[in-house]
Formats: sequence, structure tokens, C-alpha cells
Amino acid sequence: MKKENVIVTMHKQPAEKRVGNFNEVALGYTEEQAIAEASRCLQCKKAFCVKGCPVEIDIPGFIKKIREKDFSGAILQIKEKNSLPAICGRVCPQENQCEKECILEKKNKGINIGGLERFVADWEMKEKDKQNKQNKKNPTTKTAVLPAVAIVGGGPAGLTCAADLVKLGYKVKMFEALHQAGGVLVYGIPEFRLPKAIVQTEVEYIQHLGVELENNQIIGKTYTLDDLFAQGYKAIFLGIGAGLPRFMNIPGENLNGVYSANEFLTRANLMKAYRFPEYATPIKRGKKVAVIGGGNVAMDSARVALRLGAENVYIVYRRSMEEMPARKEEIENAQEEGIEMQFLTVPVRILSKKEGWVSSMECLEVKLGEPDESGRRRPLPIENSEFELEVDEVIVAVGTKANPLFLSTVPDLKMNKWGYIVTDEKTGKTSKEKVWAGGDIVTGSATVIEAMGAGKHAAQSINEYLKSDV
Repeated sequence: MKKENVIVTMHKQPAEKRVGNFNEVALGYTEEQAIAEASRCLQCKKAFCVKGCPVEIDIPGFIKKIREKDFSGAILQIKEKNSLPAICGRVCPQENQCEKECILEKKNKGINIGGLERFVADWEMKEKDKQNKQNKKNPTTKTAVLPAVAIVGGGPAGLTCAADLVKLGYKVKMFEALHQAGGVLVYGIPEFRLPKAIVQTEVEYIQHLGVELENNQIIGKTYTLDDLFAQGYKAIFLGIGAGLPRFMNIPGENLNGVYSANEFLTRANLMKAYRFPEYATPIKRGKKVAVIGGGNVAMDSARVALRLGAENVYIVYRRSMEEMPARKEEIENAQEEGIEMQFLTVPVRILSKKEGWVSSMECLEVKLGEPDESGRRRPLPIENSEFELEVDEVIVAVGTKANPLFLSTVPDLKMNKWGYIVTDEKTGKTSKEKVWAGGDIVTGSATVIEAMGAGKHAAQSINEYLKSDV
């Protein structure tokens, strides 16, 4: 009898338990589960999954090594292309990238590539912990012999660009504005999706490769780009993200109890407000919370609010479930946890009965018309459909834009009408000589792996430029 190709499902915390803690929801594969899932791979000669990966990991190669129980070989195979595997295995939308291209996906049985990547990354971390306890030293990093490169921003794009360049032999220094490197990985993504200890371990790995890290450095204020060139850097990569929040510009957005998702998540994640009073970061713990938006950031905000003690949390989204940009997995997790979805709903104003504080939000029902410039159907108001949603906290998660603080200090850097840096699409080269850029500051809000891909392509271009200049 032919053996059925059955997906090995990754276990997760039960919804009723996880809403009361910030521990990781997905529990990962055991060795036996990982080997079983890896054994489903067909080892295609023409691997479409690799073409779907923005950083071009040899996916069949590392999966084959898992099947052979060569976990060390598997992680080395991944790290040839990706220096942040434990992060990517958790938060990258593989279902829209490598897994989407898996030949088995045609039968809805595609390989869980992200789960396998996470497994070997976690396996490596456990092995390193054992080595450290036995006082075994890690191999030393080669001394840089090539010119110095500055990386501005310690998010996914900057970390990837830095790692690739230092592996090539460049002297690399990363300047991070916050007190901890990681960018959106540390301030935006909650602990239950991406533990901060994981991010710290990945950052330390990149430092171990030889990248020098300097936190609390706001480039544009502490140093200008010209200052960095004067210090001897031969090229600069800008991975500064796009962290300025957008609002809806409706009445009442200035009331107490209204947050941008950026501020709310930064307080909860980076500043550890969820561990009060161990950390004294203030944050409002609403009982009835509305989150405006339908992306991953909206899901994260809603699920954090729930864990902070909210009795009712509403996702208020102007389109239907089909148009939601959030990952299917995160939508399912939110619904399992009791988050209520208010589809085809547009907020029109935020109201206050208690002076200065949110008491409710007036909304309007809509229907979907023809597609707009985004390709999604445009919401059209339904006459006389206004209703009031009783809430005491509102979190606005409708996207971000470029922060002008740094960009205003570089007048010779070409930007588009939205305030993002204009670059060559393939190389990341900007209009300013010896300056490259990538990630959200170029594309607007995108995924972690897309930012990493931009950092990787910029590193290749920087290397070609500097080699030709030597």
C-alpha cells in the first residue's frame, strides 16, 4: 500500500492557556517530527521552492540533511545564505514564498519549510548552550582585510547586509538608534511570536562573525553620512526602516487611550510593559479595545491587548477576510483566542464621555466596489449604517511611513513622493555616491525576509563596487 504524504503538524499552546501568558504560541518540532516532515520532501531536481525564497536558501539541500539526521550540516547549509534562520523560521510568510512554490502544495500538502528551518536553528542554539556550559570556545573570526563599511540601522536589512559583508572580509560597523539591535524584530513583534532571547542570540552570532555594533547612535544627529565618510568608511548601507506611524486623521485621534500600533507595541515589547512592575513602563490596559487595520501589526496589537487583560478586543477592518493582508496563521490564532472581527467597517470618529478619554468609536458599514490602486476592492460607504462601538482604548495599525528626521539631513539623497529612498531595484544603490539602502525605507512596510533580501543584494553590490575600486 502506498504511504500517504501526511503533513506533520506543529503543536502550539492551547488558546485558553496562551491568552494568559506571553510565552511562544508555536512549540516547534521534536527531532522525530522534523525528520518525518523532512522525509516528505520529493527532492525535486528543479526546486521551485528555492526560487520562491528571497535569500535563495538551498531548501532541498538542508531538508535532505535533516532527513539524514545531520542537523549540524543542515544549519550550515542555511547559514550560507541566511544569517537569521531562527527568526525567519518564525515570522517569515513562507506560505506566500517558498512553501507556495512547493510541488506538493498543489495537493495542499506542501512541506513546512519554515518549521524545519526553525527546528535546525533552535537545535543549534541548544547545542551551543551545551558547549558554553562545558567551557568550549567558539571558533574565532577572521580579521578583516578589506575596507570599512558602515551599516545604519540594526534591523533585518542591516543585520543581513552586515553579516554578508563581514563574511567577505570587510570591516563592518553597525550604528543602531535604539538601545538594542533588531529593529522591528525587537520593538514590533511580540514575545509570543518571536522571543527576544532568540533575536539577541542571532545578533550575537552576527557580532561573533566580526560585526561591530554601536547602539544609541542616531545617524543624522550623532553623525551625518559625511561624518562617517570622513571617519574612513568607504561605503554606507541605510537600513533605517520606516517607523513613523500613520493615522486616519479622524476626529478624536488625540484623545487619551489612542495609540499608534508602533507606540503600543514598542512599550509592550522593547520596553517590557507586559512585565510590570518588574519594568515600570506605563501602558494603558483597556477593557474594551479596538484595533484599526488588517495586517500582521494589527493582529499583534490585538493579541497583546488581550494578554494585557482586555475583556473584548475588536479588529476593525474596512474590507473582508479575503482581502486581509495578515498571515492566515496569525488570523486563525487571533480568532482562536477570541479576537472579534468587525469586517467591512470604517471608523469615522473617536468619542469621549469622560473628559479627554476614549469612551467609544463611531463606525460606518461599507461594501466593496471595484479594485483601487492597490488591486483590492475599494470600500464604499452604506448610507445610514452608522453605529457606535463601545471601547476605552483604540490602537491605530494602518501602516507606517518614512521618518524625516534622518532624511532631512541628506538633501542630495533622492526620494519619491511618499518620502522613501529611491534606489536601483537590483542593487540598492542610491543617488548619493557610495550609499546603498534597503528594506522598509525603500519599499514601505514589507516583510522581514524581503528586507533581508534587500540587504543581501546591497552587500553583493557593495562588494562589487569596492573590489573594482581597490
